[in-house]
Amino acid sequence: MKEPTGLLGWVDARFPLMSVWREHLAEYYTPKNFNFWYYFGSLALLVLVIQIVTGIFLTMYYKPDARFAFASVEFIMRDVDYGWLIRYMHSTGASMFFVVVYLHMLRGMLYGSYQKPRELIWLLGMAIFLCLMAEAFFGYLLPWGQMSYWGAQVIVSLIDALSPPLALWIRGDYVIADATLNRFFAFHVIALPLILVILVFLHIVALHAVGSNNPDGIEIKKYKDPNTGIPLDGIPFHPYYTVKDIMGTVGFLIVYFGIIFFAPEMDGYFLEDNNFIPADPMKTPPHIAPVWYFTPYYAILRAVPQKQLGVIAMGLAVGIFFLLPWLDRGRVKSIRYRGNLFKIALGLFLVSFVTLGYMGTQDPNLWYVNPVSRICALVYFSFFIFMPIYTKLDKTKPVPERVTG
Repeated sequence: MKEPTGLLGWVDARFPLMSVWREHLAEYYTPKNFNFWYYFGSLALLVLVIQIVTGIFLTMYYKPDARFAFASVEFIMRDVDYGWLIRYMHSTGASMFFVVVYLHMLRGMLYGSYQKPRELIWLLGMAIFLCLMAEAFFGYLLPWGQMSYWGAQVIVSLIDALSPPLALWIRGDYVIADATLNRFFAFHVIALPLILVILVFLHIVALHAVGSNNPDGIEIKKYKDPNTGIPLDGIPFHPYYTVKDIMGTVGFLIVYFGIIFFAPEMDGYFLEDNNFIPADPMKTPPHIAPVWYFTPYYAILRAVPQKQLGVIAMGLAVGIFFLLPWLDRGRVKSIRYRGNLFKIALGLFLVSFVTLGYMGTQDPNLWYVNPVSRICALVYFSFFIFMPIYTKLDKTKPVPERVTG
């Protein structure tokens, strides 16, 4: 590649601009058989940028004060030019972030992207997921509506069941009050976004160090051109996948703005009706439930009768994903060459996860909620607990030497 001249050459002599471009885009060789599932990593990065940019504009008008927080949100919605659009972009972006992250995680499970040599990529990805959950939780209180207030009350009370000093530190007071709102604002706006950006950077660096996985689960670095050292089954990320990702981005933005303009509340799943009512510590909503992306874990919490054990079960439901690289004893990576045991187990896991999500939105007094939640929680944990057994016994298909396209 021709060395840059002029201003670009001056910058490149003092900062590794072109070497970064070549190493991570123009000469970063990726498998040539990426499919639909590989859109969601870049889409997650896109949504992160959207959330940071819209969040900056929202902080210009939002007041982290228990007396004015709800009114400041209403001011943004009603009086700030295009404030309603920025607020809906941020609230819809929160849900869309979890949509693309959950699908990104599913792709990793389908194609074994957590297996050697990508264990660290998976661990960093799960750290991003935990950070994202914390970011969403802390942001949930900020509108200071009824569901924000009481949802935070429930979550902090769960922390209190395990560690009262930690719960007191998070609240900053003995009750959810102005000090709590200020702390949540600081975590949501400064601390967690900074950690999230650092983790995303490390995630990408770790990915580019070992290379991307592919639907066949084959390492493309195994077969290289003897003259150039370029993988025979690889193509440069740019321009081939940058163009492809642009197509995915366009499709995503159509859905994203479609929701913003026509159904920003998504029938209460993205924005609950009770959150349009100012927080009232003296009036509890009849049914408190978190936003949809927390409901699978909330259902597991409610399924356990003992409160402390329920909190532990909820924590394990998230934390157990960290163990996937060591629980899976399969001889192949991709579901294309897995046997029926893994496919059935993954299918039951997905059904249990979706069902738990729905149960978490339902009134716990309904007769079927807790029994169904307990069955699904058992299936959920069984997927991980018995993984070393069924992945080792699974009858796999022969894996081709080269990618199949």
